[in-house]
Amino acid sequence: MDLNRYFSILKSLPEKVRLVAVSKTKSVEEINLLYTHGQRIFGENKAQELKEKYELLPKDIEWHFIGHLQTNKVKYIAPFVSMIHAVDSLPLLAEIDKQAAKHHRTIPCLLQFHIAQEDTKFGLDLEECDTLLRNPQCSIFKHVAIHGVMGMATYTDNTTQIKQEFKTLATIFNHLKSNYYKDKDYFTEISMGMTDDYLLAIEEGSTLVRIGSAIFGTR
Repeated sequence: MDLNRYFSILKSLPEKVRLVAVSKTKSVEEINLLYTHGQRIFGENKAQELKEKYELLPKDIEWHFIGHLQTNKVKYIAPFVSMIHAVDSLPLLAEIDKQAAKHHRTIPCLLQFHIAQEDTKFGLDLEECDTLLRNPQCSIFKHVAIHGVMGMATYTDNTTQIKQEFKTLATIFNHLKSNYYKDKDYFTEISMGMTDDYLLAIEEGSTLVRIGSAIFGTR
């Protein structure tokens, strides 16, 4: 773990931007060490692994689920997860709402968009999102709240391309805010930017950056 790099990253973040320390595959001991230095938001991408870590670590940690979430895994994290970053379908939203209701809570979620020029990444396009949000079923969800958007840029050294992809996500955020969430004060989040491109993401409006290897080392 590189604590000097961690504190350097923190200093580089504007006040409005929060750091999600991506702790997937990392041990409870490593997470706890970062916790003792003040980090409170951690990101995981496997539901059962996240559940195990939640049970062993301090309960004031904000756990963010940042990976592709299968509907049959929602039940493992619904009792405690602070935010789900990667919602990309109506069935997944419905399952999150169902499981959250069982625990008498509302789960904040982000809609994931495919902004990269890579087929391996998940996510909606704007037309698919409009169709999803106009579906009457969306209006009956009482235990899920859309707080913003999430996306991953192409893995490339072309900074112009990366910036354009982040700009696309910011434009999508503004479209959704204007057309669906104008009166929702909680619709504020743009989750974009990782270890190699988080500074570019911040320039384009990111409010949540997901950084793992720069802090914990390579996996």
